[in-house]
Amino acid sequence: MDRDRILEWTKAERLGVADFLEGLDGHEWRTDSLCAGWTVHDVAAHLTLSTRTTVKDVLKGAVKARGNWERMEFDAAKARAGAFGPAELVAQIRETAGSARRAPMSSPLDPLTDFLVHGQDVARPLGRVRPMPVEQTVAALRHVVSSPFYGAGKRLRGVRLVATDADWSTGGGPDRAEGPAGDLLLLATGRPAGLAGVTGPGAERLAAVLS
Repeated sequence: MDRDRILEWTKAERLGVADFLEGLDGHEWRTDSLCAGWTVHDVAAHLTLSTRTTVKDVLKGAVKARGNWERMEFDAAKARAGAFGPAELVAQIRETAGSARRAPMSSPLDPLTDFLVHGQDVARPLGRVRPMPVEQTVAALRHVVSSPFYGAGKRLRGVRLVATDADWSTGGGPDRAEGPAGDLLLLATGRPAGLAGVTGPGAERLAAVLS
C-alpha cells in the first residue's frame, strides 16, 4: 500500500484523536480505558511515544521489563503520563501528527492501527461515539490479522470475520462473526468491547476466548 496515503490517514487520525482528547474534562482523563490498568491519560501518553521512541529506549525498557513487551509499554506510558498533563500530551500528538517517524520494528500501518484502536479505548468507556473511517479500518484489519505481533491468528482461530459495512472478510473457520469493521478490529486486537456490534456463532466463540 502507498506509504504516503497511509501517512495521510495516520495524520488525520492523530489530529482527530487530539481534538477528541482536548474536549474531555479532568474526570474523563482519569477514567479507566479499555486497556486494563490504563486510564485515558495513560493511553494519551502512550500515543505520543510512537514518533519519539528510539532503539535505545526500547532496549532499556525491555531490560527493565525483563523482556515483557506489554509491561514495557505499560511502564513507558505511565512514566510519560506522570511527566505531562493533558494539554501537553494533546499538543505533542498534534506536533508530530504528520511525522513518518515510528517506533523501532514497527511498520507504516502500525501507527494508524494504534490510533484507530486506542481512539476507541478512550471513547467507549466514556460513552462517546468516535467514528472509524471504513477504508482505513479495513487496512488496519488486514494488517492486524496478517501480523504475528498482534496475536490475532491464535485469537481468531476457527472464526470467519465478515464486515457488514465493507467488502471484506477473513478466516476459514466454521463460525462466522459479522459486524462493522471497527468492532472486528477491536476483537482482532483482543478487546471484548468489539462484541457489542458483532453477531453470529463466531461472536460466541470469541466471547469465550476473550473472557
